[in-house]
Amino acid sequence: MNEKILIVEDEKKLADVMSLYLKKEGYEVAVAYDGSSGEKLILEENYSLIILDVMMPGKDGWSLLRKIKAKDNTPVIITTARGEEEDRIFGLELGADDYMVKPLSMRELVLRVNLRINSKTLTKDQSINLGSMKIDEMKREVSENSISISLTPKEFDLLLFLCENPNQVFKRDQLLDKVWGYDFGGDTRTVDTHVKNLREKINFCSSNLKTIWGVGYKLEII
Repeated sequence: MNEKILIVEDEKKLADVMSLYLKKEGYEVAVAYDGSSGEKLILEENYSLIILDVMMPGKDGWSLLRKIKAKDNTPVIITTARGEEEDRIFGLELGADDYMVKPLSMRELVLRVNLRINSKTLTKDQSINLGSMKIDEMKREVSENSISISLTPKEFDLLLFLCENPNQVFKRDQLLDKVWGYDFGGDTRTVDTHVKNLREKINFCSSNLKTIWGVGYKLEII
């Protein structure tokens, strides 16, 4: 498989069990048992996916998540004993790709890892051009009138999904499922925040990313 995964988890027994299950799936696995060691590996190596605990000695998971997303777009699965709604929203808005609450199911963890690994590789060597906006899928870059636009990883993912499914109305919870891959249990504020950001950053979205009142959103392409 040749996909390398990093586990940053201060519960050594749990980290070792996760490593064992993922190695059985054919993954190459590196483990850090505290935040400082995790930070060193994150900065020095490249990984296909990172499993990141939130509460750790040395460096907490939130600070490491910021460093990961500042470096590249490596998928990150957050794990924590805290399942509060605000924590989930905060982590996903920082760029986390998935969120699991402890105690973990190893079968579910392996499934989520497999889904992320299989979906992260883009095979289409093409760009999407809509009016003055251009999206380069391989480079994960967006420009408008040839001017580069800085988007967060999740802003890019949301924009790409809507562009690949134009003129379709999506409920907020559908967008959470399709883009974030995690069921918020009904809270949809993070979708509204990301839509607002896209409208502010991209003129095309300001005009074409429509709110369907009482339902959700659609990207209108005539």
